[in-house]
Amino acid sequence: MIRPPFRAAALLALTAACAETGPAPEDAEPPPPLETAADGRCYATEITPAVYEQVPGQVQVVQAELAADGTVIRPPIYRNATVPRVVRPRGETRFEAPCPAEITPEFLATLQRALAARGLYRGPVTGTLDAATRDAIRAYQSTRGLDSAQLSLESARALGLVISPLSEG
Repeated sequence: MIRPPFRAAALLALTAACAETGPAPEDAEPPPPLETAADGRCYATEITPAVYEQVPGQVQVVQAELAADGTVIRPPIYRNATVPRVVRPRGETRFEAPCPAEITPEFLATLQRALAARGLYRGPVTGTLDAATRDAIRAYQSTRGLDSAQLSLESARALGLVISPLSEG
């Protein structure tokens, strides 16, 4: 418990911290965390939540009563109810992504122009990763087999935003 003299100080510190950063834009969503590997490459992880549906089933409401020798004295009692069934299990996809140092406003503006040229981005070129840009990234990548608003390195290369390594052979 915070004592009364310290409550005011804590509240003042929290208020000052909020005032310094300012309000976040309405459509701002924190980018997914990137993991930096030992070799300096960055990886993103996209979590796909499980999907359930409710189906008719039975739920045990009273357990069976058993004798010491294991014979059933009273059978269990069930009732009809809807129960969840997994339609799609939880999934996790890990993919290489451009590192945060590469994601500059100029990079984002070029990304927005590249997505606009493909008819996926219709907003102004702002150089910020806003909701419209994330939606366009998701639309572009979902046709390529990755349902994520986090730009993959492969997509960045395909859009001409990142240098592609020379193939050997």
